[in-house]
Amino acid sequence: MSQRTIRSEKVAATRDLILTAAERLFAEHGVYAVSNRGISEAAGQGNNAAVGYHFGTKADLVRAIVRKHAADTESRRTPMVAACAGSAELRAWVTCLVRPATDHQASLGIPTWYARFGAQVMTDPALRPIMVQEALEAPSLHQILHGMRRCLPDLPAEVRAEREDMGRQLMVHMLAERERALAENTATPRSNWHDAGSGLIDAITGLWLAPITR
Repeated sequence: MSQRTIRSEKVAATRDLILTAAERLFAEHGVYAVSNRGISEAAGQGNNAAVGYHFGTKADLVRAIVRKHAADTESRRTPMVAACAGSAELRAWVTCLVRPATDHQASLGIPTWYARFGAQVMTDPALRPIMVQEALEAPSLHQILHGMRRCLPDLPAEVRAEREDMGRQLMVHMLAERERALAENTATPRSNWHDAGSGLIDAITGLWLAPITR
């Protein structure tokens, strides 16, 4: 094995250690409450500048964590979207939105931190655009949103915008709450991630189809 290959593998391993440590600390404490030095120490790096060297700014580090998980989620979502092509059933499209996320969480084992990390980022005005932008770069997500809109009743613009916000909040924070409960070994309403996904799919579908008070 060449020295270049050895160095490349060492760099990749170091980056992965930093990403894992940062994801956990950000999830548990919030992004801006965690210093680069704290991340370096948690990742077992003697050099306190390791985070900046490998990732640049804190925003760049957040983006790298999102991308680390996005590839697996997209690989799960793509075949589901293809199978759903042309469907006029709202629940089918909501399933394409929710199921890849809950299946990804299940694949990570216990404990996990990504759902709580996502909730921290989505409630931070400075960092939220990073997660939104990375999500919108996924081709399958655009197909899901288009499919959902085709199935929806004719909603007033303000109701549509409000329910988009509600659906997003429900998904982000319910995933984070379940992850927190699992990490703390406390009771959860559903026994596994698949069933939790089914509950979310039912709730978000019902949300979109709820009557409107005029």
